[in-house]
Amino acid sequence: MLLPASHPLTAHATADSRLVRALRGDRPDVTPVWFMRQAGRSLPEYREVRGDGAMLDACLDPAIASEVTLQPVRRHGVDAAIFFSDIVVPLALAGVRVEIAPGRGPVFADPVRTGAAIAELTRIDPAVVAERAEPVAEAVRRTVALLADESERRGEPLPLIGFGGAPFTLAAYLVEGGPSKDHLAARRLLHEDPAGWDALLAWLAAVTGAFLAVQVEHGASAAQLFDSWAGALAPDDYRASVLPASRAALDPVRALQTADEQRIPLVHFGVGTGEILHDLAAAGVDAVGVDYRVPLWEASRRVGSHLTLQGNLDPALLFAPAPVREAAVARILRDGTTARAHVFNLGHGVPAEASPDVLGAIVDQVHAWRP
Repeated sequence: MLLPASHPLTAHATADSRLVRALRGDRPDVTPVWFMRQAGRSLPEYREVRGDGAMLDACLDPAIASEVTLQPVRRHGVDAAIFFSDIVVPLALAGVRVEIAPGRGPVFADPVRTGAAIAELTRIDPAVVAERAEPVAEAVRRTVALLADESERRGEPLPLIGFGGAPFTLAAYLVEGGPSKDHLAARRLLHEDPAGWDALLAWLAAVTGAFLAVQVEHGASAAQLFDSWAGALAPDDYRASVLPASRAALDPVRALQTADEQRIPLVHFGVGTGEILHDLAAAGVDAVGVDYRVPLWEASRRVGSHLTLQGNLDPALLFAPAPVREAAVARILRDGTTARAHVFNLGHGVPAEASPDVLGAIVDQVHAWRP
């Protein structure tokens, strides 16, 4: 499917942004930097906008979602915005009863643990996600318009990154009914009912794929698939029972391109996935996000020199003395030269207690660094 000429990759030149260039394998003079979970609780302006309302309501309010997405771009000077939403939003759009409990995370009213429950859930047509996603589409359109204004002010194109939750991570929440330390219920279902498991993950892949495609069609210039809990799996189980669904979740975005045949760059990120980094790359992506447990030079060896790496400062270092933090940032920047290109990021999300001033200092250090 061809994206319109009004898409930011063409109309706003985000194809020439530091982020998109790096994801596609070019190494800009200045290393691009953004932070996972940069739009959120660490910013006082976020808390002011959000107030006491429900998280899902905020995600589906275009005015709130677009404003929150832009806040860290203005505050920190990062090179990209990450769309403010949640991985369970497409499930809510599909009609699944879910809430995001403060201090806990996604909680499902009806856990999906049996073949009968899987059959009932997968009767929902994933196409309804796109049909009900106008609030998401409007939020993306508002966001890219605001980014265009910010780009003009800064004199450089600023892209929006779309995102979605990988099928395993969504399944881990759905089967357990909420957050879990070991995701045992999902791992058990994988072995107890392989056919049911495959049906569940295929459905989740279609749901996430539809959610990602909406974001890209309306203006996102890149997309990231988050598999937060894939590190809980044995490598063989991941390859056989999860990787095909992750690859399928990205297929709707892979089918999109601009009129001049530019593809949307794709990133795959997981937590605790050092043993399966090569498999994350096998999902057919341009870049692999690396958590803080594996040095980038080792990650480059594992995934190969044909991919960009993203990462991977330990979020705990946001609270370290400045000389300690600065030394760690410099080491990661040096390690990033072992890959074809590097996007600086954290090895997981920004903690709520992090100082915005520290994040801004990291951006300045990254932008000032030269190999």
